[in-house]
Parts: sequence; C-alpha cells; structure tokens
Amino acid sequence: MSSLSTSGSRGYTVFGLSVAALVVVLDQLTKWWILDVVMQPYPRVVEVTPFFNLVLAWNTGVSFGTFGSSHAWMPYVLAAVAFAIVVALLLWLRQADRRYLALALGMVIGGAIGNVIDRFLYGAVADFLDFHIGGWHFWAFNVADSGISVGVALLVLDGLFAGREKS
Repeated sequence: MSSLSTSGSRGYTVFGLSVAALVVVLDQLTKWWILDVVMQPYPRVVEVTPFFNLVLAWNTGVSFGTFGSSHAWMPYVLAAVAFAIVVALLLWLRQADRRYLALALGMVIGGAIGNVIDRFLYGAVADFLDFHIGGWHFWAFNVADSGISVGVALLVLDGLFAGREKS
C-alpha cells in the first residue's frame, strides 16, 4: 500500500510542478508581450474595457508595493525570501495527498518564481493588469500575482474544508 501512496504523492508533485511551470511560462510570456509589444514605443495606458486597462507599473516591493525600496540590494533580498518560501512550498508539495492541494501549491510556486525572474532581469516586478471602478483603481498586478493570490485562496479553502473530506 505504501508504494501506491508514494506513486500517488509523486503524481501530485508532478502535477503541482506542471502547474508551477505553466504559471511561470504564462507570466513571462505576458510580461514580454506587455514590455516589448504593447508598451512600445513608450509606456502608456491602453483602455481595454470601461473597467480594465493595460498599464506598466514597476513594483520594487512585495504584495501591493509593501516594503518597496530603491536600494540596489532590495531585489536580491526579496528574491532570497521568495526562494526560501519556494523551497518550503516544494517540500510541502512533495507531501501533497490531494490534487487540489497540489494545484494551489503549484500556483503559488509558479507565481513566486515568475516574480523572482523579474527581480533579476529588471530589479523590480512588471505589473500591468489594472482593474478599476469609477476613479478607484485596484493595485496593478500580473499573471504571477494572480497565481499567488488564487493559490493562497485555494490553500485557505483547503485548510478550512480538507478535514471534512478526510473524516
């Protein structure tokens, strides 16, 4: 029986890593498209709908610009923190016993890696999705941020309801 649970757990790990890879690829492709196609020859606001724009904003901090700094070493500090979190999440992913959990962890891992790539390439994270209502704009974000946010929400839901599934 232990070999069955090991192969199932391995399957969830592969699934989670596949989700992470997909998030990284989508994130980097969309950032390339925004930086090299949409925002050329100069950054501007592209109105897509009455409530959604494409913009270019550079985030030197973490979520919603928290801990933003122009210090040259800050991207490396934030990348190191993200790397430590990714390692911890990878260890958790190896123990995942449900596809839902592997999906959530993969989304967070992929999002963190996508933003770390930006920190090394640009010294900041490229954000470009701008949702707004009237004059109020939500913080600009990207595909990696979406993966992190949705993944964390799924982890919270999993934590709230997983015990019910098992019992």
